[in-house]
Amino acid sequence: APFFPIYYNDVYEVNLPPGHRFPIGKYREVRISLQSKIEALSQDEQSRVDCDFRISPLATVEQLITTHDEHYVQRYLNGKMTELENRNIGFPWSLQHVNRTLSSVGGTVAAALSAWEKYCKRHELIQKKKHNRQGSFEDTTHLCWSAHVAGGTHHAFKDYGEGFCIFSDIAVAANVLLQKYPAPALIQQSNNHTQKNQLSTPAIRRILIIDLDVHQGNGNAVLFQEEERVKTFSMQCKANYFSKKEQSDLDIELPVGCRDETYLSTLRFWLKNIENYPFDEDGRSDEVKSNTQKKPFDIIFFQAGVDIHKDDRLGRLSISTGGISRRNQIVFEFVHRMKSPLVICMGGGYPRDEWDPILKAHTNVYWEAHQFLSSLSKGR
Repeated sequence: APFFPIYYNDVYEVNLPPGHRFPIGKYREVRISLQSKIEALSQDEQSRVDCDFRISPLATVEQLITTHDEHYVQRYLNGKMTELENRNIGFPWSLQHVNRTLSSVGGTVAAALSAWEKYCKRHELIQKKKHNRQGSFEDTTHLCWSAHVAGGTHHAFKDYGEGFCIFSDIAVAANVLLQKYPAPALIQQSNNHTQKNQLSTPAIRRILIIDLDVHQGNGNAVLFQEEERVKTFSMQCKANYFSKKEQSDLDIELPVGCRDETYLSTLRFWLKNIENYPFDEDGRSDEVKSNTQKKPFDIIFFQAGVDIHKDDRLGRLSISTGGISRRNQIVFEFVHRMKSPLVICMGGGYPRDEWDPILKAHTNVYWEAHQFLSSLSKGR
């Protein structure tokens, strides 16, 4: 069955000041709604996806400093930030909030590691079956997805935060993967047995971040500017920057008030461009390329912000609930074609007085991922 653990961190409660504009309650509401929908499925439907709910662990300092300045990390953890820094982030400092922040990162790191490690185990099993020629089978090892009902904190930089983001969970998770599962150095042209075995072991050569929040993933753009192994794709509203615009590997801007058809056709076009881009044309021989060029991306992160919704308080786009569902489907189909594990993070979503449209859009991201995997399992 496809693998799909779902991490959540709403157990780490934070009491924000009365009237604070950040919708902290949405995380628990979304998780409860999602859990109820999955538990309401029949036993047969539930068995099609290996899915369970897991409490997000706290990120360690060692994990955080793969990405962030150690002095900044320690200052935040010990309450040594200035009032201006905290105001720029958007939250008052508290020990409660430290745990929530660490769990926001830790849950995404755990989700990424669980998806990748399950993929490696399944890959090894498939390799053994191929070696032993145990009949024909469909290779679905890549259907190792995971999710975090939190995270997507893409406005955090190396040594400062903004826009409700202190540390970048996706960047930390990507760097932990790169550190723990590095690809071997450029493979020399040879046919010896050791190198053939090395080629059969999965390693992280390239990561893609798909950021579909209404705001640019400016922090991740800067954090990975010098890192060739991580590609950043951000599609955002062109009139919704609250700080300097940064340079992602691919930035696509949408006009204020953009509606479903323009949004979806733009997304399809650029994902198709990414799909067709010759990432591995680097001068290696055809023989070596044929061994290493398994797929463009070893793992994909999806920052699934729903602040593109027409009812979002901060969004400035006009995408319907159905339009966001179609967006999700386009991304899931792309990931499936890429044969890559996927990690889904929550991203932005800011309700007006009526919370239901935003809560539903957030819940749908995870529910639709579950149902997409279930449909692939059913069809086998």
